[in-house]
Amino acid sequence: MDIRSSFEALDKKFTAFGGLTGGGITRLLYSKEWSNAVHALKETLEKDGFETQFDSVGNLKGRIEGSKYPEETIMSGSHIDTVVEGGHLDGQFGVLAAVVAMQSLKAEYGQPLRSLEILALAEEEGSRFPYAFWGSKNFFNLADKADVDAIADGEGVAFKDAMRESGFDYRTEDNDYNYIKSFIEVHIEQGKVLENEKKSIGVVNGIVGQKRYTVNLKGEANHAGTTPMGLRQDAVVAFSKIANQLTDRAREIGDPLVITFGRVDPVPNTVNVVPGEVTFSIDCRHINQDELNQFAEEIDTCIKHVSEEEGVQYDIDLWMDEAPTLMDERLVNEIQKAAETVVGESEWKLMSSGAGHDSQIFAKYIPTSMLFVPSINGVSHNVEEETNVEDLVKGIEVLKQVLYQLAYQA
Repeated sequence: MDIRSSFEALDKKFTAFGGLTGGGITRLLYSKEWSNAVHALKETLEKDGFETQFDSVGNLKGRIEGSKYPEETIMSGSHIDTVVEGGHLDGQFGVLAAVVAMQSLKAEYGQPLRSLEILALAEEEGSRFPYAFWGSKNFFNLADKADVDAIADGEGVAFKDAMRESGFDYRTEDNDYNYIKSFIEVHIEQGKVLENEKKSIGVVNGIVGQKRYTVNLKGEANHAGTTPMGLRQDAVVAFSKIANQLTDRAREIGDPLVITFGRVDPVPNTVNVVPGEVTFSIDCRHINQDELNQFAEEIDTCIKHVSEEEGVQYDIDLWMDEAPTLMDERLVNEIQKAAETVVGESEWKLMSSGAGHDSQIFAKYIPTSMLFVPSINGVSHNVEEETNVEDLVKGIEVLKQVLYQLAYQA
């Protein structure tokens, strides 16, 4: 079985579900495009001899029963949804990589000793509805009906209506996941590290923790021409000082700490009025919990100090506080060995993930690991998202080697 041609054929087939004229995909949870994709995947797996099953919310599993230890399952996969005007690799590559790797193993070695399962998670991105990780949170019985029962998308379509229109519904019974012995997720890096360092494979040892804030500063709106500089309570000036000081401090501390001010909403946001109010976001990430907590203290101190200095009031809302997630050491070692076999010692890198993934949910309950392939120019969540096909094939070959060791070796 030729891995490259098999992957390219599947990628072309599934990119058509939500495919855009200018490239890329929009495939949102419980949309027609999403529904067509998951049912086509189910049909594809069944034609190749996989036993398939949807759970209540739309997570799809494809299974090859093990001959000697069928109750022990090795699983691989990712999410099937995309962001709006996203690429064809984020999520989809992890699903198709698992399909191709398991198809190749079955063709070459026959039935495994331990069961193999592909998992296509219903949703990870949170792009249609204001809720992320719906697939993996339901997989581990974490999702709460109350969290989504009253939400709707930007068109006013209720979450529960879209779900039921697609043929799915709320989970009524807890899923059993204790039979899964290992989960491996393959993903594009979504950054420039591997490309810049000319590495073909990233072996992921952890996923960064994240703290996200919404900060509101209130000063005084006033006339831009008649209010002297020394008498202003300019909320945007206060914001700019906070952003500059914290950015400089993050650069001083250095990698892997990152801070981002992604959204800024000044009021009244007009050319001839001193802005009296601004609301902005802060996204801060680090792989080390202590370092992340320490920088969070600096964030609070900086906001309070600058606000007092500029004569504005402040409100700080820490609305996300996710701890770093470490991957399973044994599985990380397996991926390292496989990477050395497939690409050689000089072409892989041990690294952390700066983005969130389904694996951070999985790792809390079962042994989990990830591997990355490079992203051209680090572009993702964009129709220009791309990876050289040679690197995609290497990623599939590394996954195949890991699955062989875990499922076919005694």
